[in-house]
Amino acid sequence: MKLLPAVLLAALTLGLAACGPSASSTNAATPAHSTPGKVPIYTFEIVRRWPHDPDAFTQGLIFHNGGFLESTGLNGKSSLRRVDLATGSALQQIAIPSQYFAEGIAVVGNRIFQLTWKDQKGFVYDLATFQLEREFQYQGEGWGLATDGQLLILSDGTSAIRFLDPANAAVKRTIQVTMQGRPVGNLNELEYIKDEIWSNIWGTDYVARIDSKTGNVNSLIDFTNLLTGPERTPQAEVLNGIAYDAATDRLFITGKWWPVIFEVKLKLK
Repeated sequence: MKLLPAVLLAALTLGLAACGPSASSTNAATPAHSTPGKVPIYTFEIVRRWPHDPDAFTQGLIFHNGGFLESTGLNGKSSLRRVDLATGSALQQIAIPSQYFAEGIAVVGNRIFQLTWKDQKGFVYDLATFQLEREFQYQGEGWGLATDGQLLILSDGTSAIRFLDPANAAVKRTIQVTMQGRPVGNLNELEYIKDEIWSNIWGTDYVARIDSKTGNVNSLIDFTNLLTGPERTPQAEVLNGIAYDAATDRLFITGKWWPVIFEVKLKLK
């Protein structure tokens, strides 16, 4: 098991806060809990490549009913999409008003919740029709969104993660994300997997696996060189997009303007 070097720890904590032979493959959702002074690091094996719209500036990704729900960002280009797994094509899509920069999404019941970046405003849609039902307000920026099945889980680019009541966006509790006692900032797109919150750490190729109760980073996943060769197009941006299929234990990873969604399995470094 490879453990986190001190230099990397400093880069992922202090640095990020300032800037805004291998083991066998493991089940994608098997938790790995860290001990004091030790943060396990996973790497990946590519199982399969799935097509992805290279013009999609991915801000949120969910596996749902055999395909994906995706939120894309940028002012004037933001959207909410239902995406076919096999082709990468949008089966259903709505444009977000151009003044908004769309961010993370989550599904609670028969509704989709979508954040915006700096407007402190979210949207609630009917899951089947994408019809806008209402708006909601929250404090600070909106980055990633997930759910534990009851509460919304929101990241805002800091080391804080808030749990919101989906009925009224009231904050029910907040955790501070730390690794070896240091705050971890730039928490971006989120996925809730078996009592852990998985978060892209913006500006890096790392995903943090966070204890949803304590905020402690249990382990890291290093996705360096996931996108390589001709797949790394000139416009390809940062890693940002985690989706999990609980029924078949499949993990999917993509990024902003990536032409591929990768189905992966994890292994300890």
